[in-house]
Amino acid sequence: MKHIVAAFFFAVFSFSVQAQNRGLPDFTELVEKQGPAVVNISTTQIVRGNGRSAQPFPFDENDPMFEFFRRFAPRQPGVPGHPNAPRDFESRSLGSGFIVSADGYILTNAHVVDAADEILVRLTDKREFKARVIGADKRTDVALIKIDASGLPAVRLGDPNVLKVGEWVLAIGSPFGFDNSVTAGIVSAKGRSLPQENFVPFIQTDVAINPGNSGGPLFNMKGEVVGINSQIYSRSGGFMGISFAIPIDVAMDVQGQLRSTGKVSRGRIGVVIQEVTQELAESFGLSKAQGAAVNVVEKGSPAEKAGIESGDVILKYEGKLVTISSDLPRVVGATRPGTKVSIQVWRKGATKDLTVVIGEIPEEKVAVKNAKDAKPAEATANRLGLVVSELSAEQKRELKVSGGLLIEDIRGNAARADLRPGDIILVLIARGVSTEIRNVDQFNKLLSQFDKAANLTLLVRRGEQQTFITLKGLPDKKSE
Repeated sequence: MKHIVAAFFFAVFSFSVQAQNRGLPDFTELVEKQGPAVVNISTTQIVRGNGRSAQPFPFDENDPMFEFFRRFAPRQPGVPGHPNAPRDFESRSLGSGFIVSADGYILTNAHVVDAADEILVRLTDKREFKARVIGADKRTDVALIKIDASGLPAVRLGDPNVLKVGEWVLAIGSPFGFDNSVTAGIVSAKGRSLPQENFVPFIQTDVAINPGNSGGPLFNMKGEVVGINSQIYSRSGGFMGISFAIPIDVAMDVQGQLRSTGKVSRGRIGVVIQEVTQELAESFGLSKAQGAAVNVVEKGSPAEKAGIESGDVILKYEGKLVTISSDLPRVVGATRPGTKVSIQVWRKGATKDLTVVIGEIPEEKVAVKNAKDAKPAEATANRLGLVVSELSAEQKRELKVSGGLLIEDIRGNAARADLRPGDIILVLIARGVSTEIRNVDQFNKLLSQFDKAANLTLLVRRGEQQTFITLKGLPDKKSE
């Protein structure tokens, strides 16, 4: 009898251990095999401007991350408080990446290497290499860099399309510079759309991602890379349980084009679309809310030539259902320009099949002043801390704008806003009044009318996109 009882308890114990093993996977083997293919990336950028007004850290003083970096980040010459602060100083940042081929090709995020003057890659065996950028694509936030080395460990690639929500995934990267840190979680959702990110069906996870993890790999339990950790949703600057990764198939398509041509070509048809709500579906006579409703068809666009009209609902693209409107930019963008595709639309209570020849999205245009028009190095910043200049007639024609001011430099408090050199200020909005910006004098006079508590919103042209950026509070007039 004792033997029977002992056998029973042993079976129960074994079942319990197996259940625990199934619920809490062991990542050790995965990390040992794949960890050496993950690299630390540090970049250096020479920031031009007045060292006294430069911001040492990319955080507001009220941000919890500001205190962390103030205490632990090394002070560089050129930051406030340094006795020998020059006008130009070095801005350093950290990120992650992973080796995709033994001869030194590495994938990371475009924002990790953006505007870097020097890129240093450190392997897990402590070897360091200077890297060069093969190409970067800001629309997907994917960059391909290269180091001169051979026989390197490379990752294995997986298929993100077979990932399941609830599946375990693991990230390896360098949060806050701590090399080869490992965090794990599950897939929270797939195919997520984010503002201003029309070409990436993001993988959402609850894997802990923090500054420095950007560009690092997301692994499935087979040890295959299924994504590139790219963004987090946060109100504090740190991880809050929601992170996003670029599917690796999207990234590999981008890197293939970057490696062969140095740029990425994307398709376009020339329509402005919106989501089909249940109310819209009922008004269109659709049985359910699906597809992409066409608001505007650009003149001379591939869509107009194919016969697509405003008011159509695009239901299928090459035979595949367009379930939500954000599906359309992704599939069109992934189609090579010049390709003929079939599109099914819903029009006046019936479906209609059309053939469209895909066009190409032009490269982002950034206003660059001619050397003869360039402002001197000591150009004065306005009250916002912006050095601005007027666009030439040629620039206005190229960018198809009637006015606006080019931001040449950003200083002081303005560095905290999401403004960038090369942005074009089109409109200033304050106290419910919108004013188109025509010239520097007009802009500065408008700024002088507001007290330091005023919140101003700027409509800014950046590449082919327009965005609203709000600046909270102005410096005192006496400090101009």
